Amino acid sequence: MILVPTYKHGVHNAEGCRLVEIVVVLPNAYFLSVASSSNYLSTHSTKPSLHQGLPGSLWKLGRLNHIAIAVPDMEKATALYRDVLGATVSEQVPLPEHGVYTVFVELGNTKLELLHPLGEKSPIAGFLLKNKSGGMHHICIEVDNINAAIADLKEKNIRTLSAEPRIGAHGKPVMFLHPKDCDGVLVELEEA
Repeated sequence: MILVPTYKHGVHNAEGCRLVEIVVVLPNAYFLSVASSSNYLSTHSTKPSLHQGLPGSLWKLGRLNHIAIAVPDMEKATALYRDVLGATVSEQVPLPEHGVYTVFVELGNTKLELLHPLGEKSPIAGFLLKNKSGGMHHICIEVDNINAAIADLKEKNIRTLSAEPRIGAHGKPVMFLHPKDCDGVLVELEEA
């Protein structure tokens, strides 16, 4: 059991006492949250899920795999994360089938994927024409069954950027969802 006290900054009860929330992480992966003041106590519990999905769904949404950043200068960007910020970075890898060079920056709980154009038809080249300094390109979320996810999302009128999944930078099947159907965000799904 792990106790995590959290002071609720600026949150007080009717008598003006500051509220404190204690989150108890139990071995069965349940959380028990206790909010208290000198005369107030309430509890609730939730069971977190590493995978989320609709009841009866054939696929589930998983964790954030990476955030991709388009960069105009791969060496400069790699040096920033490695030499200035102290992160572990991968070697630069060309992915001609995707029209990019990639470098992964390890962050512990997720990764950054630095993207630089490879070839004349690179989608990153077009992005950098509009965004000279670079910037966030897409987010990648894991799914447990990419084919079921694609079929389900297509039934819900979410467009994909290709007809079939392709093999991504991690050697796993990936599919990009149209940003106009995802609140302006280019979303990559990757099979976990």
